Amino acid sequence: MNIAIVTDSTSDLSEDEARQHNIPVIPAILVLNGQQYLDGQGISRGDFYRQLPTQTPPPTTASPSSGMFSEVYRSLFDQGVEQIVSIHIASTISGIVNAAKVAAEHFGDRVRVVDSGQLSMGLGYQALAAARAAVSGSLEQVYEAIESVQQRLTLVAMLDTLEQLKRSGRVSWLRSNLGAILRVKLFVGVKDGSILRLGETRTRNKGILRLCEMLEALGPLEQLTIGHTNALQEATELAEKFAPQVNTPPLIRNVTTVIGTHIGVRGLGFIAVKSEKI
Repeated sequence: MNIAIVTDSTSDLSEDEARQHNIPVIPAILVLNGQQYLDGQGISRGDFYRQLPTQTPPPTTASPSSGMFSEVYRSLFDQGVEQIVSIHIASTISGIVNAAKVAAEHFGDRVRVVDSGQLSMGLGYQALAAARAAVSGSLEQVYEAIESVQQRLTLVAMLDTLEQLKRSGRVSWLRSNLGAILRVKLFVGVKDGSILRLGETRTRNKGILRLCEMLEALGPLEQLTIGHTNALQEATELAEKFAPQVNTPPLIRNVTTVIGTHIGVRGLGFIAVKSEKI
């Protein structure tokens, strides 16, 4: 069966990764100064994060239209694809899954929409695993590959500021505890679509040590991405430190602006996939 994998730009896949694995990436939308930009176009990530702390009004984000999904799906079927698995950012965080489902209704069971329960390379690693399985496997094997990554994946981020996350309104527990955690470095994780509070430290240096402890505790890793929002030097140092723990060289990603809008600048974290037990 000819199976295609589709994802969205919140996956943080590079252009080379998407091209190599034949994964169409549907861009989310960044709204900056009243103007809409397709994610990855019109402004670089570095420039965006340099401007973010002083942006007035603050930027917002939006889901791509169901029509954008329909165009991609139709094009793939015209090319001879028989089945599409469309895997996207957690539905609890974004409306992208819903837009994909609306589009999928026009194609019957030929399009299956999957909620990854994740974001950034937490989604990206699932899309890559699905694409590898789709090359010579069945639909069932594609789902098994996705589930395997989901079960072994850990995403943790240290936020340098809470201003953007507060504005997003996406985290109910943050509103009720905001006064107590304004002056700390907050740790959050994403699991099954939920944003979890994982503690805090008083200083950034202690926060980076905490990230290291969390990574070391995971043991051998199959894949690792160090994600950041304009904190390249610290991200590079983390990647170098943990390279011996990973089967393949760690990736470094300046997280897409559509996610960074809600995280703020100088965020630092990791997306790790544990090695499969032998």
